[in-house]
Amino acid sequence: EADDPSYTQPLMYRKIKALPTATTQYAERLLREKFVAKEYIDGLRTQVRTKLNETYEQAKKHREEFVIEQFAQAPAEQVYRPIPSTAAEYNALAKVIEGCTNLPDDFTLHPKLKALLDRRKDALKGAPIDWGFAETLAFGSLVLEGTPVRLSGEDVSRGTFTQRHLEFSDYETGHGYVPLQHLDPTQARFEVFDSLLSEYAVMGFEFGYSVADPLTLVLWEAQFGDFANGAQIIIDQFIVSAEPKWNQPSGLVLLLPHGLEGQGPEHSSGRMERFLTLSAENNIQVCNCTTPAQYFHLLRRQMYGGEDRRGIRKPLIVFTPKFLLRYSKAASRLDELTTGSFQEVISDARFLGAQIKRVLLCSGKIYYDLVNKREELGRNDVAIIRLEQLYPFPLRHLQDVLRRYSDTAELFWVQEEPENMGPWPFVEGQMQPIINPGGASGPLRRSLRYVGRAAAASPAAGAQKVHNDQQEALVTEAFSSAPGTVRKARRLVRKKR
Repeated sequence: EADDPSYTQPLMYRKIKALPTATTQYAERLLREKFVAKEYIDGLRTQVRTKLNETYEQAKKHREEFVIEQFAQAPAEQVYRPIPSTAAEYNALAKVIEGCTNLPDDFTLHPKLKALLDRRKDALKGAPIDWGFAETLAFGSLVLEGTPVRLSGEDVSRGTFTQRHLEFSDYETGHGYVPLQHLDPTQARFEVFDSLLSEYAVMGFEFGYSVADPLTLVLWEAQFGDFANGAQIIIDQFIVSAEPKWNQPSGLVLLLPHGLEGQGPEHSSGRMERFLTLSAENNIQVCNCTTPAQYFHLLRRQMYGGEDRRGIRKPLIVFTPKFLLRYSKAASRLDELTTGSFQEVISDARFLGAQIKRVLLCSGKIYYDLVNKREELGRNDVAIIRLEQLYPFPLRHLQDVLRRYSDTAELFWVQEEPENMGPWPFVEGQMQPIINPGGASGPLRRSLRYVGRAAAASPAAGAQKVHNDQQEALVTEAFSSAPGTVRKARRLVRKKR
């Protein structure tokens, strides 16, 4: 402590200074009572001091490398290691589906959940897989492969949006049953905990758990993304900075429901901009998936992206959807889980060539609004590219995608969050090497412009009608002749007659 408490407590600290330390007093008592010899105490002190110094020197030398291949901000001379495949075997997924859709004979299922299990069972016949079930399949495939999984948060066993159902409650007795705990006698541990309403306490505990057990996939979910602000101290002091400060890696996953859907300012934004502001030195991963398959591969990448099955020892921030949980166009197929891997950038494969006059970049749910509007307008001259990973920013991958289009094609970033929030402030800076490769003094290759809501103090409108007007306006603006910021919304106050 550099502070001198004697300024305000001079008498107390004069007495404290005169006293021997607790260690000295304890050692002297042991010697007086002849429990140990002085040589033993001196040797113990030397041993402890030597151990601490050795550990400190080892910590300074050891740095775990981030192993994602497309790590644009890493030094050019770094040697990248390929990511192991994150696809799961068909037989393993079939076993998970079987185990999660066939409950014990003496278990009485809630009548409203029978249709859910029937849909999930039909995945083996080609039925679409929604977000919640893709997550279940990811967890199940991991535990069958020997990787323990632990999920905690408020109401996570059912899911805030009734999408998950990792635990079923007997309709007659109320007793719980977790299918993922009964897939195979040799499987790894699966745990799900509905935690107390204290994000600070629970996130702090789960961070510690992820540090202590690097072989377990540890996840914490907020009921809504903005609830994470109750644990902002844990995020600032530990999650984003523990490795740079203390060389203490963690693979903790934060699941933050995010998306402007007219639910008001308190249940819309997971504050993506905060995490992106805190992104530096390859400290965390920030992702915003648009399909269940992408989410499936992302979860598996977290555990199989590194050597010795230790996974990627970097915290993973996932902005999960709400509306997309059940949106039919956002569903995936089983073969998308048994092949492929997580894509940091998803190109628009059907819209290529010289006929493309405009390229829209986006991330998350807004993609589907843009696709629907393109179909409505018949605009085959517009390509829509998704950034599924925002940090580490996939610059090289995005550069390869943009090379497929003419330099004369207009380039816009489209988002539903206000201009001062969401990914835009971060993306604009990250893309400078693409739009201005010569630096401040060089020629501008192409311009990147913004389409979305105007800057605002509140994350979202407080009324569904205002939200709908704003959303329709910004999506329409993305296809207009001169796109720009949407600054007007329907007035809430009636004019006096």
